[in-house]
Amino acid sequence: MPQRVPPAKSIFGSITLPGDKSISHRYAMIASIAQGDTRIQNYSTGADCHSTLNAMRALGVPVDESGTQVVIRGRGLDGLRAPTADLDAGNSGSTIRMLSGILAAQPFATRIGGDESLSRRPMARIIEPLSRMGASIATRDGRFPPLEIRGARLQPIDYALPVPSAQVKTCVLFAGLYAEGETTVREPVRARDHTEIALREFGAELRIARKTIALTGRPTLTGRDLVVPSDLSSAAFFIVAALLLPGSRLTIRGVGLNPTRSTLLDFLVGMGAAIRITDVESRNGELAGELSIASSAVRGGTIEKEITAALIDEIPVLAILGAASEEGLTIRDAGELRIKETDRISTVVENLRRMGVHAEELPDGLAIPGRQRFHAAELDSFGDHRIAMAFAVAALCADGESTIHGAEAASVSFPEFFETLRRIVS
Repeated sequence: MPQRVPPAKSIFGSITLPGDKSISHRYAMIASIAQGDTRIQNYSTGADCHSTLNAMRALGVPVDESGTQVVIRGRGLDGLRAPTADLDAGNSGSTIRMLSGILAAQPFATRIGGDESLSRRPMARIIEPLSRMGASIATRDGRFPPLEIRGARLQPIDYALPVPSAQVKTCVLFAGLYAEGETTVREPVRARDHTEIALREFGAELRIARKTIALTGRPTLTGRDLVVPSDLSSAAFFIVAALLLPGSRLTIRGVGLNPTRSTLLDFLVGMGAAIRITDVESRNGELAGELSIASSAVRGGTIEKEITAALIDEIPVLAILGAASEEGLTIRDAGELRIKETDRISTVVENLRRMGVHAEELPDGLAIPGRQRFHAAELDSFGDHRIAMAFAVAALCADGESTIHGAEAASVSFPEFFETLRRIVS
């Protein structure tokens, strides 16, 4: 379904965004294998996170939803039941990768797949450690979904991640919950730590030293009352729009400020963005606060090495900011973008060129000169939620009305995106 996006003069107002996608996934999975009820407030409205809820239902877990409040009646570590049909992860790489760690320990076989996009995403990074722990996993062509997982009595593992990945780390830690002894994960760079925080909230025992996480297996997990902060990755689109459009002033309430995610704000402020953080508080181990953003001329810069890993989800919209910045933006070490919902390096470059913006596609990134103008264009989401939302921001800055084809892809993480955007533009 196409969305027509006219140019905007400025952005003004105050908004609250849906719950963090990453945290919502993890709370739902851990709550399902905890003992007792967990009540989650501000659960993500995105389709991906509801794929996780539906998978847990299919595994015999009672789940009640009322708006953005979810109550999960946990069945304990050993309480899941064999599903009567294949599990459907939809478009959600988080669901299939992280849940596989739990499925690998079950006394029954499970088949889990997803939509056409997910079926093209490689799974070798989770298959290797889970196989070493004792699970048997069959795939299509040796690495693609659907996965046929035959659970086993798992053995603990000491595993060094070959590349930074919060999803793979989580998969191994979830499997480690079922292994007698201590499972250790070693990260090349510190990835987002929502899993470690959530596991501790539910009662798991972890030791964390720099980039090493050690988890003691077979814990007693206990249901909790939890509040999910608003998603900083979703906030990124509105932050960039407010920075780009002259005279803009925007407040975003209750945004997650986890230090392993807030690199985005550090990077933007370092470029000259006028962003103020107030009312910071901690809930369930996660920081949240209010962001105030004013339009700013930003310098541009380089995203590389560990900064790339920290900003991997925000790179599509940062590319838009880079084209309008003073010095442009260079992105390196981002090969991971090629195996997201789309090849995000290619799709960003394709849409930028449609808008008359010069961009060079690098093997592992992008080079985008600054001080460029956006022209109205026919744009394509290519079925990728972050591409749809990033180019809606670009369209606000164009010289006429743009059309985004496949804009419904935004519902994967943020069904209310276009409605929220319309409320604050002028």
